[in-house]
Amino acid sequence: MTDHRLDDWLTTAAAALDLPAPSPDERRAVLSLVRDVAHGVCRPAAPLAAYLIGVAVGRGADPDAARVAVAALVAQEAR
Repeated sequence: MTDHRLDDWLTTAAAALDLPAPSPDERRAVLSLVRDVAHGVCRPAAPLAAYLIGVAVGRGADPDAARVAVAALVAQEAR
């Protein structure tokens, strides 16, 4: 998917969910984390981790803190 197509799709998906589109920094942070989950845990865990982070944030968790918590779990898995 090209960056332009990704931008368009994210804008449309965010609007459908009545949310602001993620910033480039937010996108990079999430994509980096799910990459680490996919390679450090297992591939199916990546989208599910993103889902869990989204649920946590929807319930009031700080997005950065949620990503850090999951990243710590990935680091533990690598030990």
